[in-house]
Amino acid sequence: MPSPTLLDVSRWQFALTVAFHMTFPAITVGLSVFLAVVYAVYLRTGNTIYLQIFQFWKRIFAVGFGLGVVAGTVLTFEFGLNWGEFAARTGPILGPIIGMEVVTAFFVEAGFIGVMLYGEGRVPPRIMLLSCCMVALGTVLSTTWILMANSWMQTPAGYREENGRFVPADWMRILFNPSFGWRFPHMLLAVFISASILVAAVGAYYLRRGLYREFARRTLSIGLGMVALLLPIQMFVGDSIADVYGPRQLPKIAAMEGNWDSSNTGWNAFVIPDESRQRNLVQLTIPDMGSWIGKDLSGHTPIPGQDQTPPSERPNSWTTFWGFRIMYYTANVLLAAALASVVLRLRGKLYTAPRFHRFVTWLAPAGVIAIIGGWVLAETGRQPYVVYGKLRTADGVSHLAPPTVVASLAVFAALYGAMLAIWIGYVVRCVRRGPDIAVPQEV
Repeated sequence: MPSPTLLDVSRWQFALTVAFHMTFPAITVGLSVFLAVVYAVYLRTGNTIYLQIFQFWKRIFAVGFGLGVVAGTVLTFEFGLNWGEFAARTGPILGPIIGMEVVTAFFVEAGFIGVMLYGEGRVPPRIMLLSCCMVALGTVLSTTWILMANSWMQTPAGYREENGRFVPADWMRILFNPSFGWRFPHMLLAVFISASILVAAVGAYYLRRGLYREFARRTLSIGLGMVALLLPIQMFVGDSIADVYGPRQLPKIAAMEGNWDSSNTGWNAFVIPDESRQRNLVQLTIPDMGSWIGKDLSGHTPIPGQDQTPPSERPNSWTTFWGFRIMYYTANVLLAAALASVVLRLRGKLYTAPRFHRFVTWLAPAGVIAIIGGWVLAETGRQPYVVYGKLRTADGVSHLAPPTVVASLAVFAALYGAMLAIWIGYVVRCVRRGPDIAVPQEV
């Protein structure tokens, strides 16, 4: 059994790397599809405004894609170095899945991204479009394989255990495990929404300042249109995931709701938990809402509490509760923006509402924040297991000297902080610089 310090530091290091890595796919997967669609519209219509949009967002996509690859590579090394026991025991299942991501997604992306980024004017337009579509396909394939692997860790199926290792017994059940069918579309919709709100935010920024008006109108319209279309679907899919997890990960659901006993029929909007005393120091509850969410409109059905789970099996209340609330509250703010955009569009005021444009501009990072909150919920709510119900996290960590892991954590934190600051600075610089291609602007 590793020391608590080693386990905690190893988990923090992996969590830091994952959070840094997820910042980029949260934007670039959706942007890759956006770029392919915009370039296709440009070829079909011949309208140079779409080429202008393509060239602008291509620059931001390129740098984010590169940083995401770097962080993803670090994750692979951490599996073997920091989580050697986990890698050894799950390797027969997770190894081939991660390998398929490399063989399919990474090779597709690597084969076409050069043409996509530098081929304009050098290759025929149809080859450019093909390259954009293949890069978008590669990013979606990467998301697919990663969600297959992670979903298997959440709801393991199709395996047998031999000498302490998980060995494939049915690959179809492994890949299409019980939670994958809902988690994959949930993640795919999340990255599309994240990219869409970023695109809309830049358009809103330009409209506020009277710059690049046609570019700003098109990007604001497309971005908010996608958010308004996809977000209601996303919230339905997210609710369905809870139905999947309910019978399989009851401790996660209980911690997510923030109840210590099973008497509360309301929904906790805000809590400050005290895990040592198994109570909430502060609790703000909306009466009967928990029962309504559970499909009982009478308001008499209580929400299961954490007292139904032995203390050794409970996830961290803080991270599970607030991971969900950050995701959920951010989604509701985005939904409010989407609904307001529909009203403004119908009234013909979408492009002449400066206060609304200011609000949308501030929502630029909202999609990424919601995605990270969702992953915090999924991963910390699974604890104390790394393969749920089968392999404890404490049994998957490598036996390293804690000072070594602390030192590497400090180095990673400094590097990731610097790289994130550089990327944000680059995006801000691109926005201030504006689109390159001159097109007729409305006055």
